[in-house]
Amino acid sequence: MDLHLTGKTAIVLASSTGLGKAVAKELALEGANVMITSRNKDKLVQAKEEIEQVAKGRVEFMVADVTDAHSIKALVDVTRQTFGKINILVNNTGGPSAGSFEDLTDQDFQKAFDLTLMSYIRAVREVLPDLKETRGHILNNTSSSVKQPIDGLLLSNVFRMGVQGLSKSLSQELAQYGIMVNTIGAGRIATDRLTELDQNRAEREEKTVDDIQASIKDQIPAGRYGEPEEFAKMATFLVSGVNTYVTGQTILVDGALSKAY
Repeated sequence: MDLHLTGKTAIVLASSTGLGKAVAKELALEGANVMITSRNKDKLVQAKEEIEQVAKGRVEFMVADVTDAHSIKALVDVTRQTFGKINILVNNTGGPSAGSFEDLTDQDFQKAFDLTLMSYIRAVREVLPDLKETRGHILNNTSSSVKQPIDGLLLSNVFRMGVQGLSKSLSQELAQYGIMVNTIGAGRIATDRLTELDQNRAEREEKTVDDIQASIKDQIPAGRYGEPEEFAKMATFLVSGVNTYVTGQTILVDGALSKAY
């Protein structure tokens, strides 16, 4: 299927590793010109080289801090100068710190807000003039926690619900411009972030990582962790030119892990 992505301009936040890199790679494979970004230049250089091995579109990078408003504005400006008007925004960040309510301070909540929610708001604000002209797409990455809270990840549970509310509201406000706005949430996808969470849990429960992962896989009807490429393919469809009517939806890529409707 031709996804009508050839020559389209995409920004993918937090895309030097993990799910962000997987989405950027899939978009470039389908012919989009992709701006990748993170705070780590070395990882961006590596990601660019990896993506370019399969890319049909161009790939460039810019070091940026998504928690800083000026950095986000600069990222969008440089993307326009490099590729032209923006068609696609994929909002993505690393997850906020783990912890239960009594472990977390005001500063923890503020940092999680700036990282997980405010960064998305600022990015949308900056690209919106272009998306109105291009009838573009916004995809906000969250977590399966928007359907079923995850123990020990209170900050993620709180602020990713805010992202879901933002997405739904934007889908209503921006539909008149032909802009599609959706939320995508990962379940247990095999990334470095997930490995870190599994290791933390193993230490808390005095078990091995293999034991922790085996117990989790028993709870996933698909019987395994997902692969980043599986997540990326769904994300790419949602921001592609063939998606002209799916908007305001929350899609989980979780192997049926979540039991919520």
